[in-house]
Amino acid sequence: MNTTINLAGVELKNPVMTASGTFGSGAEYSEFVDLNRLGAVVTKGVANVPWPGNPTPRIAETHSGMMNAIGLQNPGIDLFCERDIPFLKQYDTKIIVNVCGKTTEEYCEVVERLADEDVDLLEINISCPNVKAGGIAFGQNPQAVEAITREVKKRAKQPIIMKLSPNVTDITEMARAAEAGGADVLSLINTLTGMKIDVHKRAFALANKTGGVSGPAIKPIAVRMVYQVANAVKVPIIGMGGIACAEDAIEFILAGATAVSIGTANFFNPMTTVEVADGIEQYMKQYGFETIDSMVGLVK
Repeated sequence: MNTTINLAGVELKNPVMTASGTFGSGAEYSEFVDLNRLGAVVTKGVANVPWPGNPTPRIAETHSGMMNAIGLQNPGIDLFCERDIPFLKQYDTKIIVNVCGKTTEEYCEVVERLADEDVDLLEINISCPNVKAGGIAFGQNPQAVEAITREVKKRAKQPIIMKLSPNVTDITEMARAAEAGGADVLSLINTLTGMKIDVHKRAFALANKTGGVSGPAIKPIAVRMVYQVANAVKVPIIGMGGIACAEDAIEFILAGATAVSIGTANFFNPMTTVEVADGIEQYMKQYGFETIDSMVGLVK
């Protein structure tokens, strides 16, 4: 039985990774989780300069999930290269750096800075607001998706993963645009935009008014989108959105994902990633699957 998978020429020991923004860059979880057990660690989003993020409160609980409006707070690429990459290099896991920006130039600056760093893949977060287009997310316009993918791909030394926003009418249109721009891999879904109001304070629960909804509540939507995209493009997919156990992860794989990312579940069970990796192995033994590839997209 073989749990390895291949993403654009990069071999991962298993299909389980962390979702950006829920695991820091691994250090705070390393006391709970043996990072050597993971296929990859996906870092928190990193920009060309430090970002302070949004005002507080910026997290709220919802039924079967949570909302966040952190605003991609991060220390910037210089500190990231100096501190976080050396930390992750101590472990036998692949490193995927999540990249964010407010303009195409900002993304490209980070990608160029990472060209000489020992990291395996770059995940480009195109749910960021494009300041030059009046704040609409890069990922909500297919022309913008294709254009930014093409620019990043030109400059990247590592394979690029385009992380798609679900806040669109047709996710397959965005997936095809990213593929046309040269994306090596797609990851989906990012958070869904939501709102919560505190009826006693008669005020928004988040200072930002809206936030990204994640957690088990969004899983059926994420599985549906992964299935649609898997049947629309040829590149591999990393599926995510509400995965809390091995069965959840296997749903995504059967729908067409080659790998899975675990996010919100890390907050309520820091061991989720390792439990999912073990559970996938047990499932393979139980049903006689020799490889992960033989499970990918099995449900048509």
